[in-house]
Amino acid sequence: MAKTFFRLQKFLRRTQFLLFFLTAAYLMAGSLLLLQRTRLVIQQGSRGTSAHQALLAPDGVGIVDPRMLQNPRAGPRLLVGTDTLQEPALDQQHGPRWLVSRNSELRQLRRRWFHRFISDQEPLQTAGLTVTKHTAEHKGTYLGCFSEDSRERTLKGAVFYDLRKMTVSHCQEACAERAYAYAGLAYGAECYCGNKLPAGAARPEECNSECKGQKGSVCGGVNRLSVYSVEGLRAGAPRRRNVIYRGCFRAPENLTDTFPASLIQPNLTVEMCSEYCSKKEFPLAVVRGRECYCGFPTGRFPLRHAADGQLCAGTRHAEYCRVYQTPVQDTRCTDRKFLTTKSRGFVALSSFPGAGNTWARHLIEHATGYYTGSYYFDGALYNKGFKGEKDHWRSRRTICVKTHESGKTEIEMFDSAILLIRNPYRALVAEFNRKYAGHLGYATDRTWKSQEWPDFVNSYASWWASHVLDWLKYGKRLLIVHYEELKQSLVPKLREMVEFLNVTVTEDRLLCVENNRDGNFKRSGAKQKDFEPFTQEMKDLINRYILTVDEALRGRNFTGLPREYVPR
Repeated sequence: MAKTFFRLQKFLRRTQFLLFFLTAAYLMAGSLLLLQRTRLVIQQGSRGTSAHQALLAPDGVGIVDPRMLQNPRAGPRLLVGTDTLQEPALDQQHGPRWLVSRNSELRQLRRRWFHRFISDQEPLQTAGLTVTKHTAEHKGTYLGCFSEDSRERTLKGAVFYDLRKMTVSHCQEACAERAYAYAGLAYGAECYCGNKLPAGAARPEECNSECKGQKGSVCGGVNRLSVYSVEGLRAGAPRRRNVIYRGCFRAPENLTDTFPASLIQPNLTVEMCSEYCSKKEFPLAVVRGRECYCGFPTGRFPLRHAADGQLCAGTRHAEYCRVYQTPVQDTRCTDRKFLTTKSRGFVALSSFPGAGNTWARHLIEHATGYYTGSYYFDGALYNKGFKGEKDHWRSRRTICVKTHESGKTEIEMFDSAILLIRNPYRALVAEFNRKYAGHLGYATDRTWKSQEWPDFVNSYASWWASHVLDWLKYGKRLLIVHYEELKQSLVPKLREMVEFLNVTVTEDRLLCVENNRDGNFKRSGAKQKDFEPFTQEMKDLINRYILTVDEALRGRNFTGLPREYVPR
């Protein structure tokens, strides 16, 4: 009896200890989660404080005391301070110590991806179109559920995505502003416009995807379109844009073979030709006398070399024609997908922030037909159709991976890289605008004139240089692309990038990309400031960095920086 009692007492003691241990572990885990959440909120609220890592390029890495980084003003020995601009000591024995790495700051951005995803700071944008808020009711006539082949779409006059806020009204109004007759929605977030109804009707229950931005509403399904007529909205809808004059060009030898549709009419006007081509869903309207032709940019008619506009005046030069861009979107290159098999090479698309990485991704995706990935997660980009944002950056299902990282470890994980470089003056302005006003906004004059701007230049200008130098030092296989050259000679430079990615594309697809070159994240116009943002001190500092990077590029047998970068 005593032995049995002793065993029972021993078991209860063990159980009591086990319960105590589990309770303590539970409380500790809850406390850690609470502290981590609080830390993330604090990091979200602070803009100016970030961790820095000063490089001893090219020999080694020097670590700055984190306590000094939390309060840069307390550290007068920082080579790039926030109170004054100091020129880099380029003649030091071990190389410039002024190069600043941003890896820790970028890791914080990566940790905060979820907070970015749920934030709602970006205005609605659809392929260059700003859309206002919508009412819950849609006004067009519902025509039914239709089947749709993703390889050969019927509604392909305009295509855009909003994976967070798509509604029926959103799609209808956008199509109406572009003067289309029909609006179709699929997958709960994709909008397609056109002037022809899909041929195959589907059962109503097959359109079963709820709209991402409107609970209770149906926005198509998998390969299914919920189609609406928007004829009643077109009269009151504002015009998205006027017809754009592309220039005077030499007409191809055989016009009827080059252009799929044509119209001959006395007293032909540009408006008549543009409307005719828009209804036929062609992006180009070509006028020669009383002849109107509709089509796409092709190898026969690439729109590369415009002639003197006087040659298109009158009827004396019949071999020339006027070319106009209609509101119709060129959709020959809008289809995109993930790689069907994992890529063998792990390719980075690396750049300093503000150097045009998002634009380059737009070009690459439309040229290759494959999504690009990202080392981070940007909810605004994902919501506008960059589906690779949500894919894990090491999945190898994307054609290349966006990164702003630098440093030996972060660079050597990639097998090769496209290194995109932009004039630091323009890159700094672009990143400052993005940081304080989003992808499409402009920082206010008050922000430009505050202490934020000189602090930003002090810190970020050195990052521009260190980013290039690190990739030149540790990158295994590099293709150097200068933003300005890509902008000026888009098709030849884009062809180099596509070949570097080991993808074969047609000339017509590249011309389609050129026709859709801007994408969804181009700031509208250039907001002119009534003051010069760069002081002479800033210019002296940045010019030193430019000369250092130019010398490093030439030292690696690459072409140096474009002449417009280098101070003269």
